[in-house]
Amino acid sequence: MMAKLSIGGQAVIEGVMMRGPKDVAVAVRKADGTIDVDVKPVNSISDRYPILKKPLLRGVVALVESLVMGMKALSYSAQVSGDEDEQMDDKEMALTMVVSVALAVGLFIAIPTWSMRYLQQWTQSSLTLNLAEGFLRMGIFLVYIAAISSMEDIQRVFKYHGAEHKTIFTYEAGMPLTVENVRTFPRLHPRCGTNFLMIVMLISIFIFAFLGWPSLVERILSRIVLMPVVAGISYELIRFAGKNNDKPWVHRMILPGLLLQKLTTREPDDEMIEVAIASVKAVLPEEELQKVEMQVPDAIALQAPAMAETVSVPVSCEEKTC
Repeated sequence: MMAKLSIGGQAVIEGVMMRGPKDVAVAVRKADGTIDVDVKPVNSISDRYPILKKPLLRGVVALVESLVMGMKALSYSAQVSGDEDEQMDDKEMALTMVVSVALAVGLFIAIPTWSMRYLQQWTQSSLTLNLAEGFLRMGIFLVYIAAISSMEDIQRVFKYHGAEHKTIFTYEAGMPLTVENVRTFPRLHPRCGTNFLMIVMLISIFIFAFLGWPSLVERILSRIVLMPVVAGISYELIRFAGKNNDKPWVHRMILPGLLLQKLTTREPDDEMIEVAIASVKAVLPEEELQKVEMQVPDAIALQAPAMAETVSVPVSCEEKTC
């Protein structure tokens, strides 16, 4: 099978954003039932400064650009789907991002490390305190994901998240992008952003464990400063897992993130799959799109369920009915 282009994306309000080699597309189901597709060039800063494509650096760039594109896509999808009358302007978007980052720092950095003051009554070991802080951070993260996954509006977004994964799997397997084909593939993907966040949590526990136990302000600043390093390492691990997901030991390594995707994805309906297909097709170059839309031999089509098994989580962890 020929190598496929690397594509990825995220769920938005009533739609899917997909990023390809040159374009980013946002496909949204409008209130009248039609699908609106907005396509724009990627314009990555790493194209202007090739050094940013080096390992570790590219992970930081990818994270920042994903946050910016994700915010723009969410704003656009809210406006197109009818949830908002107007899109956010650049100032409002910048303010939203600043507030979001500040809340994330407070919830996942400041509160966990401040809370360790209570554990200091029992131990003065910096290693123990750092590890306990890391596991508390992980616990807060899991509770947060579980809490938002119970919200009805978020569950619809998570269904589109599942549609995104299943459609990418179909493309990577060399199958025509039809609703029938997409439906047969799993919704848990090794290159998912949920996997990335889980790996960030685990890597940060390991790195921060050896930083000693200075003052509260120094601890907060050290974790903020080192976050790009953590993100860079995590990104490389996700890339590696995506290319080697057929290896059993790689599956075991990313299993926590795959299991977490059972919360952040839901089984989509056919209309949601249609939106995800439209988004993927919009970012594929013309020659690649023609290959995708060509009819494949029956022998290949019959292999679809087997392909799905090879890229999904182990049988003991996969849902049989979603």
